[in-house]
Amino acid sequence: MDAFYAAIEQRDRPELRGKPVIIGGENPRQVVATASYEARKYGVRSAMPGVRARQLCPQGIFVAPRMAVYVAVGQQVREVFHRFTDLVEPLSLDEAFLDVTGSAALFGDGPTIAQCIKREVFSATQLTVSVGVATSKFLAKVASDLRKPDGLVIVPPGTELKFLAGLCVGRMFGVGPILKAQLLRAGLQTIGDVQQQSRIALCTAFGRDLGERLFVLANGLDDRPVVTNRAQKSIGAELTFSRDLTTREAARAVLRQLADQVGRRLRKQGMRSKVVRLKLRLPDFTTFARQQAIAATHVDQVLFGAACELLDATWRGHPGIRLLGLTAGNLVAAGGSEGVQRCLFDAPVASGKSERLLRAMDAIRDRHGEHAVRHGSERSGTTPFGPAIDSSEPQLLGWRKFPLGDR
Repeated sequence: MDAFYAAIEQRDRPELRGKPVIIGGENPRQVVATASYEARKYGVRSAMPGVRARQLCPQGIFVAPRMAVYVAVGQQVREVFHRFTDLVEPLSLDEAFLDVTGSAALFGDGPTIAQCIKREVFSATQLTVSVGVATSKFLAKVASDLRKPDGLVIVPPGTELKFLAGLCVGRMFGVGPILKAQLLRAGLQTIGDVQQQSRIALCTAFGRDLGERLFVLANGLDDRPVVTNRAQKSIGAELTFSRDLTTREAARAVLRQLADQVGRRLRKQGMRSKVVRLKLRLPDFTTFARQQAIAATHVDQVLFGAACELLDATWRGHPGIRLLGLTAGNLVAAGGSEGVQRCLFDAPVASGKSERLLRAMDAIRDRHGEHAVRHGSERSGTTPFGPAIDSSEPQLLGWRKFPLGDR
């Protein structure tokens, strides 16, 4: 999808159309989630500090993310994909690989299907999608990025090497600023320059693993299949604070609401967690990661209790806390029996009544929003950037979800 979050905001708010929209915050600890193409002209990019984005684009309009809306639109897009093939491998809310090899008899060749997908995505969402059509995942990904927005780039079979040859080495997977600088120093400016090198020469210059990867990608040898059943590893969220948390009460208030969010997502996806992980970052960026095994659960209170135990064992109350995160890991299907046996003297944590209560709370929030209902122990609701605590405590900033493992 093209500038997905920003495009949704421009679709839903006509006054933002044609203007530089930046999704995220502009405070020192906030980062840009994405930016409209109008803002990108000024050099604004995702993961950039909000302060830097404001410097580059003073007239930029900062908009708080609406993750629930983005997830819903992403589902609409995936429904379009599945009209053409069952072989869909999601990479994120707004990106996926599709294998349409077996769909030709029904819908035509790859370019024809790509045109149909573009039309139907726009019809369903009023948003544009850029598509690359090629014989491998790497080539299709590169092609999809070349003519954004609303692009369609086709790499016919037999033209792969020629297609890649003129592109900058930075187009290859895994080539970031540091590796790109190394390649440029070695005189390798384009992928075609890398194609001229032997496998042995690349492995000698860059090490066996990296050299092999450069050789494979430069020569378009990616044979990875589209994977439709990638196992979900974890579900979690983390928050960074504009001012450090300084009390255990404030930290627990954040964990309470993080646990609610994670538990709700577990229930929605029909999963239970057998491990709770706590991530804690101090003001000097020292980061602690601790985890605890639990009986398989999707109950908010159990996740919260385990997270508080990890907090008490990790943080002495000083210095302050810059970031907190809670992740549910080692997931199993909620309907399965694996890992659900509890110790003989454990108190029951999810009776039928409490299960119904959690489901009812989920339904109310789905219908009326995050602020509609919460546990009695919670001191406040949720901001667009994540859980909020009362106004006497530091304001929360950005938050991240982890749908496909710890990333």
